[in-house]
Amino acid sequence: MPRPLPKKLKTAPGAEPSLTVLLKSLRNPPLDISLSSQPLSTSILYLKEALSIQTSLPIAKIRLLYNKKPVPDSKILKDLVGEEEGVSKIEFTVMVIGGAAALKEKEGTEEVEPKVVAPGEMSGKDILGTEEFWKDLRGFLVQRLKDDKEADRVWSLFQGAIN
Repeated sequence: MPRPLPKKLKTAPGAEPSLTVLLKSLRNPPLDISLSSQPLSTSILYLKEALSIQTSLPIAKIRLLYNKKPVPDSKILKDLVGEEEGVSKIEFTVMVIGGAAALKEKEGTEEVEPKVVAPGEMSGKDILGTEEFWKDLRGFLVQRLKDDKEADRVWSLFQGAIN
């Protein structure tokens, strides 16, 4: 006897479907973090920022894997889930590059070490002169603004302000 097709769940008008995001690591540091009610437009970069805030890991050392494959920062949850109905959660594996340890800061004992530029390292002003910085900035603007022309306009304003 054939089974009836499942009914499509409708969201309220103007409401965007949301997902629960699970962030787990299989190795050190042991992590098991759940971020509830994330809209489908949430970027992977935002998830990494949220993880960084909770664990005090630097964003540059965090990689998120989906189905055992690294996911670039420019992707959003909708890109990964697609148009599937009834999906309420998505799970990522967290990979920490360079063996960084996740140590939560104890309240009241935060110490800020001054940034010392070692000989041979570039300072902030030197980094502004590199082509890599400007390519990264343009990529960020395109991702956030979702409009190449507007991103190019803002990018050229930044360059003009520095020069």
